[in-house]
Amino acid sequence: MAARGHVQDPNDRRLRPIYGKIHITCLSLYRPSGSDLCYRTGMCVIECSKGLQELWRAGEAFGAEAAVSVRLRCRMTLVTKLYEAAVRKVPTSEEYHSHLFMAYARVGEYKKMQQAGMALYKIVPKNPYYFWSVMSLVMQAISAQDEKLSQTMFLPLAERMVEKMVKEEKIEAEAEVQLYFMILERLGKYVEALEVVQGPLGEKLTSELQSRENKCMMLYRRLERWAECNALSCKLLLKNPDDWQFYILYFDSLFYLIDQSWAPPQEGAHSAEGEVHASTAQAISFMEDRIATEEAKESKHLRGPYLARLELIRRLRERSCPEAQQLGEPLELMFQFFVKFGDKPCCITDLEIFLDLLTPDQHVQFINRLMEAVPLGAPGEDGVALPGDTRALQRHLCVTQLSRSLGQQHALNTEGKLGLIKELKAHYRHGLQFGKSCLKTELQFSDMYCLMAAHVYIDLWLETGDQNMLWQCLGLLEEGLSNSSSNAQFKLLLLLLYCRLGAFEPVVDLYSSLDAKHVQHDTIGYLLTRYAESLGQFAAASQSCNFSLRFFHSNQKDTSEYIIQAYKYGAFEKIPEFIAFRNRLNHSLHFAQARTERMLLDLFLEADTSSPLEESVKSMSLCPEEDDIPWDSLRDNRDLTVLVSWNPKDRQLNEEHKQHSLEDDTLWLRLRSLTLRLIGCVSALTHPPTSRNSEKTTENGVAAKPSSLQSLLSQLENTLNQATQFTEKQLQHQYPFVGPVPSRLAQALSSGCCQCQLSSLQLPLHLQELETAGLDDSTELQTQISNLFKSLAVQLQDMLEKCKGDLLEVKDDQTKPQQFLLENLVYFVETICIVLWVSNYCGSVLRPLKSSLQKKKKKKKEASTVTPPVLSAYQEFSSSLRSLLNQALEHIKSQEISLTALKLGALSLERQTQSEAEGTFTKTAMDKVQSSYLRSLQEIGELLKKRADTLKSLKI
Repeated sequence: MAARGHVQDPNDRRLRPIYGKIHITCLSLYRPSGSDLCYRTGMCVIECSKGLQELWRAGEAFGAEAAVSVRLRCRMTLVTKLYEAAVRKVPTSEEYHSHLFMAYARVGEYKKMQQAGMALYKIVPKNPYYFWSVMSLVMQAISAQDEKLSQTMFLPLAERMVEKMVKEEKIEAEAEVQLYFMILERLGKYVEALEVVQGPLGEKLTSELQSRENKCMMLYRRLERWAECNALSCKLLLKNPDDWQFYILYFDSLFYLIDQSWAPPQEGAHSAEGEVHASTAQAISFMEDRIATEEAKESKHLRGPYLARLELIRRLRERSCPEAQQLGEPLELMFQFFVKFGDKPCCITDLEIFLDLLTPDQHVQFINRLMEAVPLGAPGEDGVALPGDTRALQRHLCVTQLSRSLGQQHALNTEGKLGLIKELKAHYRHGLQFGKSCLKTELQFSDMYCLMAAHVYIDLWLETGDQNMLWQCLGLLEEGLSNSSSNAQFKLLLLLLYCRLGAFEPVVDLYSSLDAKHVQHDTIGYLLTRYAESLGQFAAASQSCNFSLRFFHSNQKDTSEYIIQAYKYGAFEKIPEFIAFRNRLNHSLHFAQARTERMLLDLFLEADTSSPLEESVKSMSLCPEEDDIPWDSLRDNRDLTVLVSWNPKDRQLNEEHKQHSLEDDTLWLRLRSLTLRLIGCVSALTHPPTSRNSEKTTENGVAAKPSSLQSLLSQLENTLNQATQFTEKQLQHQYPFVGPVPSRLAQALSSGCCQCQLSSLQLPLHLQELETAGLDDSTELQTQISNLFKSLAVQLQDMLEKCKGDLLEVKDDQTKPQQFLLENLVYFVETICIVLWVSNYCGSVLRPLKSSLQKKKKKKKEASTVTPPVLSAYQEFSSSLRSLLNQALEHIKSQEISLTALKLGALSLERQTQSEAEGTFTKTAMDKVQSSYLRSLQEIGELLKKRADTLKSLKI
């Protein structure tokens, strides 16, 4: 397959001459004479490289940037050679040596970094240079394939180097102690690491708050010294009773000690860290003391102790300990917590994790009890009691969110949910008055009411199938976004809903306005790329892939810079993290998906319309025989919880959903990757338009490739069988609406495109056999090929039939989007492209055979005989393709006409529940969907027209 990250853009070809000229200029500067010419030459290359990076970054073409990232990595190896020459010329230069070290760091030459660091230290004996060399040894250990080599050679050597400095009392900085700690930890020498932290060297660990204590705690856990862990967590909680991590460590160590029946020694201290708690009575007493301390305060109560009490109740109940009752009734304790902290936005997330402490019959009582602590005004004409200030608003909002988390909203009937929506909208609009002075970048205090009302609308749409609920939901979110233009949750939910409706046009602007930064292009970028191409907006699809791929391609360079800065400033513990981060991104599932889809998209749009297929494949460096997707180490970096949800536990995303979604996406990627590689195989088989004899056939590689083609076809067939079985059981794994986005797999199989593409890609194998056998001795083979042509025509016609219907169906006062028709149309176009490429190859094989047959007839002066069946079948197939394309174009035109004539604003939306203002926002949403459908049809139609032009080349 293509070299990782290399997807070329036509603009790259325009930039090649510029790059060439700069490169020639750099080389012309190199001369063997002069004391610092090597250095100046190196600097020239670096500056030129930087200039090029800026040039490509400024350009809109992602392909050029991708191509350059590959070239720049190659150029950096040349830069290291230039610095090596400079160092040889001026061996005592600190500057040249340090630049050489950083040049090695950019290309990950850890062995040479180690040597360069020591060489630098010998010239200028500064501690940082010595520890650069030590860290380079650690990096050799981390990157080594052989774990035994790391543990027996690299890390012990690094340890000895640091110990030498310790014995000579030359340790100066915290970074050096951190590095020593890292080495000992990786060697599993936890006792020695603990001695370092607790000894004089540990006094240098001052950059982070409680750095020594945190390291001690981690080592105690590793060593399973639970007594010390417990005692230290006690001490730390006395200093900072709001630090949740220490409560967790306290409880973990407490119950380990209880299970081990630990008892304090008869004499001396309980542990090296002091007194140890090893009974539930001590734990309860400790918690009560923390609570009493908080209660004694007049203001600024800390939440930690109150939540820790609930956590202790949970753990005691899990162990069936009757002592849990001593701490109080959870319902009452949670109510008290709400009284103290209910006006804080964090209250909902604090209490949500403890809702399982309530029994089902306590749910209504709990919500009613909380409502008693919510100060609301008298009910208005609509019967809704509203808050008088933001603190009361926050309390009411918290209760409403908890009510949904307990499943009370889901239990309502349709009438009850409509009433709830009315109440939520009243609270939302009333709350806007409190945010009149907010900046545009700030959220409105009542935004969550609007979002929750949208969720209830979605519940009604999914339960009843009433499309009006969906349209009103879109209208409400559009209204919310108009009042709070920076609300990411509104944008994400709108993005998801528009995509589900098949309207991609508004989605690009929504995603752009999210202003996704850095790694977010990996964690949430899938929301965009999943739907981009499948909804027929190819220009936007290309742009959406660029959003993600540009980040992935800059990752290598950026990570190298982070590593260099970490060396410069002694942040050694961060270097392995940066390396791990880079590997995580290189193995990202989303990266592999976006890269594969981008290459396929380029081929569907360009190949054989602006340049021949083989040229397009060659420009991508696509190698069908190689699969460079790291299947065994693919990382699912998607953030599947980015959308807010207050669903009860049984409706939340679970691990089974996540695993099923990963399998779904991986299967689809495998199908697309195999399809791409098979297209590459077809391009390698294509004959030039000149007749050739059988000897040249092997020479040009046509007969030399069947093994890879056959292998890939077998893999595709097996993967299709797996995919079919997978989709059959997929109905049992319905994701939550705000959970994972289903891949395109199920719809692709439903459309028939996968099987049709497989059938078409099998043709080249049969044509190769026919080319070898000739027309005279291949009657059975010709019949087989003829039947395959006929079958393909039938399959394509069936696919086209599945595209027919109205994209916006108006029926019974409801406007129902049928976005699957749009997806089917895209799959039809993709399949047509593949069929045309295969047909082009078939024509290149049949043309010489037909010509040879005619020559034989002329020599023998035979009267016209029956045309061989394979030639007739091919001509009939070509004719059927023309007919199919004409039908498809007529269907698209008719859809464009009917959509344009559709006046959505005049349609009845049963607006008795909507005001005029609400109706305006709903109409805006409907107009966006209509406009998007029209654009999709236009782009699909334009691509089909281009493909219709290539049909002329199929004549034989």
